[in-house]
Amino acid sequence: MRRLLVLAVGLAGVLAPARTAAETAAGSQLDGCLSCHADAAMTATLPSGESVPVHVDREKFTSSVHASLECTDCHAGYDAYPHPARSAKNAAEFKAGFLDGCKSCHLDKYEQAGDGVHEKLRAGGNSSAPSCIDCHGAHDVKKASEPRTRISETCAGCHFDVNGKWAESVHGKALLEKGNQDAPVCTDCHRSHDIPDPTQQAWLVRVHELCGKCHSDPEKMKKYGLSANVVETYLWDFHGTTTQLSAAKDSTETGAPRPTALCIDCHGVHDIARADDPDSPVLRANLAKTCQKCHEGATENFPAAWLSHYEPTLEKAPLVWLVKVGYLVLIPFMIGGLCLQILLHLWRVVVNR
Repeated sequence: MRRLLVLAVGLAGVLAPARTAAETAAGSQLDGCLSCHADAAMTATLPSGESVPVHVDREKFTSSVHASLECTDCHAGYDAYPHPARSAKNAAEFKAGFLDGCKSCHLDKYEQAGDGVHEKLRAGGNSSAPSCIDCHGAHDVKKASEPRTRISETCAGCHFDVNGKWAESVHGKALLEKGNQDAPVCTDCHRSHDIPDPTQQAWLVRVHELCGKCHSDPEKMKKYGLSANVVETYLWDFHGTTTQLSAAKDSTETGAPRPTALCIDCHGVHDIARADDPDSPVLRANLAKTCQKCHEGATENFPAAWLSHYEPTLEKAPLVWLVKVGYLVLIPFMIGGLCLQILLHLWRVVVNR
């Protein structure tokens, strides 16, 4: 943002009537800058022929979190007039300059953003990839998570379709309709600055860890009458075990085959519904259709062979529970007996020497 203001001030020198440094220095720095940049129609034309806005709204700036800053805190070197010549040759370079401006105060976020998918896209030549001001604004920067709905609204600026699905999901409705602050928003799953590529295998096979941040929290799940063992039970079964052993955990490939089933394969991604919702893919009536995505030809009885997230008990799957208890007793007994036999054999060998 600071860079924007610096460049905006600099560009004013091209577009506004000439003035002296002494005139600009009179009064506060903001007043001096706004003597040119208060013009709502003020733009600058870059060498590429693109026009960029260089207007600053006083009211928005003075009500932003940066209201206490001087213009040159962000736009260093632009305290004198004429301003230094701008280096940006097109709108993409103009926007990219803001990242360095923000870095002086937000170094940690700057470093995180460098590892994020947005910065990698921009470094690869995608001029549409968002920079700091696309998410936070320029002179109207507010606290990113106040209100919490601001986060999804920000992401919706580019990811409109995804936001629409999330808004209709159990998570989106909880926040938007009921004001439930426990409901996850985009950054809870995707992070904020070091956003990973969600198509990478390494990210996908760790989806259960993302879900587990909330669904393994006993206190949070107790509030909603949900089990906090869903991730644990998932990792116990063959789906979860396959995921844990997968080589894809360290893969940066995208679009390649990956282990299934992950949480999102059964429950959905952004359109997750309540488990008792008539349209939920994990509702008993819809399970066969969900299984058929991987198990071609699965019949209506197919899901019955799987315990899902249930833990075997005498009440639920008693036969499985009895077999489990039997193994818990039998396996230590057999291994212990084998060890005892070996020890006795060794003892006899030593005694008979």
